[in-house]
Amino acid sequence: MLELCRWVYNDTLAIRKNTYEQEQKSLGLYDTNKLLTQWKAARPAMKEVHSQVLQNVQERVDLAFKAFFRRVKAGYPLGAEGTREPGYPRFKGRGLYDSFTFKQSGYKLAQGAPRDKLTLSKIGDVRIKLHRPICADIKTLTIQRDSVGNWYACFSCECESTELDPTPNVVGIDLGLTTFAYFSNGDKIERQRWMKQDDADIDRLQRKKEKFAKGSIERRKVVHALCHAYERAANRRRNFAHQESRKLVNEYQFIAFEKLDIQEMQVNGNKTISRGIADVAWGQFVQFTTYKAANAGRVVALVNPRGTTQTCSGCGSIVPKDLSIRIHDCPTCGLKLNRDHNAALNILARGLASINTSLLDEVVEAHSL
Repeated sequence: MLELCRWVYNDTLAIRKNTYEQEQKSLGLYDTNKLLTQWKAARPAMKEVHSQVLQNVQERVDLAFKAFFRRVKAGYPLGAEGTREPGYPRFKGRGLYDSFTFKQSGYKLAQGAPRDKLTLSKIGDVRIKLHRPICADIKTLTIQRDSVGNWYACFSCECESTELDPTPNVVGIDLGLTTFAYFSNGDKIERQRWMKQDDADIDRLQRKKEKFAKGSIERRKVVHALCHAYERAANRRRNFAHQESRKLVNEYQFIAFEKLDIQEMQVNGNKTISRGIADVAWGQFVQFTTYKAANAGRVVALVNPRGTTQTCSGCGSIVPKDLSIRIHDCPTCGLKLNRDHNAALNILARGLASINTSLLDEVVEAHSL
């Protein structure tokens, strides 16, 4: 089924690309949907895939084109050396299409005794491990395979938000590589070096992989073990982001982060810094905090990071310092504290100033209680 979906994806992409190059005409989603009937007649195997699954494949191509045009409109350079490219949609190679989606129908979930079971159209009954009861309306179901061959059933549900009781606590957070997160109240989250825990194993497997010829069974086994090593690091990182973001949302009514251009930082940084930025995964942490806050009735603000480290949080004076200087020492007002703590205070001030007046009044009123 994945291979048939991959074929539909590649052919849809090819037709849209060729039509524009040859006729200067853009095809939309509904234009390509009409082609599915013809393709099913020419390729009978496609009838073994649920119709909405095939429609969703073409929706993914359409979304890829929309994202491409959005990046072009935003001014991403077209192939300039050393700069980001807008990323034209790519064809999927064999084994690189890893999921398919049932949009509204084609599946049935049976929860409870004697066992949890998922019935999929054109596939049949599949035993599943349901890690939590689903107590909401299911909107879509995506069947997904990860890099090590595990399969997941991902349900998208429409749930009611569960707002937490209001709290007077507000915080600004400075994200970094030395300390993962420094709070404006002086608390901090230490950095966990996820890749370092598996570096020795990964390096050994990389060396072992080079000993075998491409396409050999031995090389495939080593590559599979490598995928396991990277998956372990990714799982630890994701679990850490979920736990720490939940603690933040439970404790603080208002949370301010810097709006960092992480991709730009990785492009402009050296190899060590770029690898460190990828390892800490700031973007994932902010994303998890943001959606949890929205569900809990909390507020998250993203502020301009420019000058947050150099500006004194006490008097507003500019105190230049390079990365080697870890203490902020203001000659104007005498404020002396950790540079990340100073930045976090500035981030909180900018965050409170950025929200609308009515919301600010509510936060300030709660803070004064």
